[in-house]
Amino acid sequence: MEHANKYPHARLIRLGVGDTTQPIPQVISSAMAELVENAMQAMRKAIAETFYKNMDITSNEIFVSDGAQCDISRVQMLFGSNVSVAVQDPSFPAYVDSSVIIGQAGNYDEKKCKYKKIVYMSCGSSDNNFFPDLSKVPRTDVIFFCSPNNPTGHAASKAELERLVDFARHNGSIIVYDSAYASYISDHSCPKSIFEVPGAKEVAIEVSSFSKLAGFTGVRLGWTVVPKELSYSNGFPVIHDYNRIVCTCFNGASNIAQAGGLACLSPQGYKALRSTISYYMDNAKILVDTFTSLRLNVYGGKNAPYLWVHFPGSKSWDIFNEILDKTHILTVPGRGFGYGGEEFIRVSAFASREAIFEASARLKKHFHDIGYRYLLRR
Repeated sequence: MEHANKYPHARLIRLGVGDTTQPIPQVISSAMAELVENAMQAMRKAIAETFYKNMDITSNEIFVSDGAQCDISRVQMLFGSNVSVAVQDPSFPAYVDSSVIIGQAGNYDEKKCKYKKIVYMSCGSSDNNFFPDLSKVPRTDVIFFCSPNNPTGHAASKAELERLVDFARHNGSIIVYDSAYASYISDHSCPKSIFEVPGAKEVAIEVSSFSKLAGFTGVRLGWTVVPKELSYSNGFPVIHDYNRIVCTCFNGASNIAQAGGLACLSPQGYKALRSTISYYMDNAKILVDTFTSLRLNVYGGKNAPYLWVHFPGSKSWDIFNEILDKTHILTVPGRGFGYGGEEFIRVSAFASREAIFEASARLKKHFHDIGYRYLLRR
């Protein structure tokens, strides 16, 4: 800076930077580009054949990415700040947080613990199977929906998703469907993709991920499906805008991540993943049995690796602290997922079998009377 001030008209030649300046030779860059294109096409084809068989989803409608959470933000960029949004309550915080960042949320109402412009679809009760009463939900431009739900662990049935699709069609809304935990569904009445529902391709985008499917949280690999049939109210296909956003704001998933993804979807790889998923779901069963033995109402843990444990009349942070202090077990207070999560904690089955057995023993030892205490509050 001092030199530039002293010699403002001098053309500085930089011989101090320790990096190359010439472009990669074309013969090499062309080979790299071809490899990336081939890997991307192979990845798209493998995802279509593995997860969307018989749903008429083509590889050209699949966008490979660095994960579902990143794609949620790209979808928000697609819609912009002038749309209205609805989210499940409770739900994964990224839907609300990304709405706030993009400017859709409005002011925060501290009394109600909600953003004024966001519609919160109440899913906090087992009475409605943790599925929102759509008759009480006003029309919004976008509906964020996760199944199996994080945190409740509830997987929506086909009948429930049919109601959701019909609701979106009637209102001219677009569903952003998060299927990150779909591989954990064992109940055949619960679709693993929104596109198993007739008409969904006209109203829905689906985001998914290898993070929970294959332990790729740090590897970063996911995908988003934007059907060609999905259009704005003026008839313009949404896929064209999303393709432009992806091409402008994203340089693609790494070749290493895609190579791993292709290995995941090979016959041997997918068989190994199913074994790992079974391992986690066996963990979940042990935890369900443990909390049930404490006379607590436990939800989830059957089609998702999460348990949603109810402590009537309590504050979720108080329960979180009590369990942490007495057993040194870390859970998640339900309030962190929205107002509808109060009185609940989320318990994850993502742990070693040894840790699950130890957690079970500690809970039984320190909370053998916990169910009686909360039974009195019901």
